[in-house]
Amino acid sequence: MNASAVVSARGARRWAEGHPWIFRSDVVTPPSAGPGTIDVVDQRQRPLGTALWSPESEISIRFVSRESGVTLDAAWWERMLSLALARRAGLIDAETNACRLVHGEGDGLPSLVVDRFDRWLVVQLLSAGLEAHRGVIVAALQRLVPNEGILARNDASVRSREGLTRGVELLAGSVPETVEVREHGVRYLAAPHTGQKTGAFLDQREARVFAGSVARGRALDVFSYHGSFALHLARRAETVTAVDVSGAAIARAAENAALNGLTNITGVEADAFEFLRAEEARGAQYDTIVLDPPAFAKNRGAIAGAMRGYKEINLRALRLLAPGGLLYTASCSYHVRKPEFLALLEDAAADSGRRVILRAMTGQPVDHPEVLTVPETGYLKGALLEVQM
Repeated sequence: MNASAVVSARGARRWAEGHPWIFRSDVVTPPSAGPGTIDVVDQRQRPLGTALWSPESEISIRFVSRESGVTLDAAWWERMLSLALARRAGLIDAETNACRLVHGEGDGLPSLVVDRFDRWLVVQLLSAGLEAHRGVIVAALQRLVPNEGILARNDASVRSREGLTRGVELLAGSVPETVEVREHGVRYLAAPHTGQKTGAFLDQREARVFAGSVARGRALDVFSYHGSFALHLARRAETVTAVDVSGAAIARAAENAALNGLTNITGVEADAFEFLRAEEARGAQYDTIVLDPPAFAKNRGAIAGAMRGYKEINLRALRLLAPGGLLYTASCSYHVRKPEFLALLEDAAADSGRRVILRAMTGQPVDHPEVLTVPETGYLKGALLEVQM
């Protein structure tokens, strides 16, 4: 039998409207239990469901079911993980060998991330309530997904707020330092132990293919990291300049270019803002530009500064485009929502003094499902812009 927590009317209403998070301020009576599974009731003792409990977290309760008394045993995890895997049916094929298998709240499994890189899995257990189920989760993955190793990338800062230790830990088998990823005709090396996120940016997989399909002429990939966009651009563009502030990232991008036999990519180690300013000052022009920056707004307090940063890079990119040139621009800041993203692009277009056409909008691929009632599951958005004159 699960311990119980009592939540406020506001917390109960939040869950009724489809959001699984209950914040500490809405926990009226905490359960007499450590991290793990609990039942939740409202102040009238009406059952609300079963949830994960994280005593030290601001997000204290994460619902997993509207049924009370659910036991999160091996059968439950296998059923839920099987549903997530079914949503990705056919995704791993001749076109790609890497994708996200579990996208946390997007798959009804709050704070759990599972990414597949060829024959290996990388997981993130991002809450104390979930961490209590580590053993049964790993065992279920072993049974459901053939693999040669499972690595925990539990070095995310959010674990500190959960009262959990941070680190990278091998959970099963062995996982190499690099894994070759196939992605719609392009190959690159993911770094499960040390790379960004779980080793690579899988959420931009379809956007990279899209940007590559329209690339032409002289291309520029800013915030290039390991050159994933640059590799796709280089298949159609004459030349590609890949810019990143990290020398190690530029070196890996060069390695990835060689892996694909591409000789038209030039890496530049530079601050993106300074590079764009310098290129504008010297009157440079490009036919295709990609802007894929890191999240500028990691919290609400950073939104104003992030908006200024996003506008500046987009304004300078628009000024660098030759007539008829294309800009694919993206933001992975959850706190900058789609309307705000479009608004800053409109402002940048107005200030550029050029006529700018919105050609397309992009979102997250199918393996990163966005739940409409859980806006935190949808953070990535992009736009293809064309400068007509």
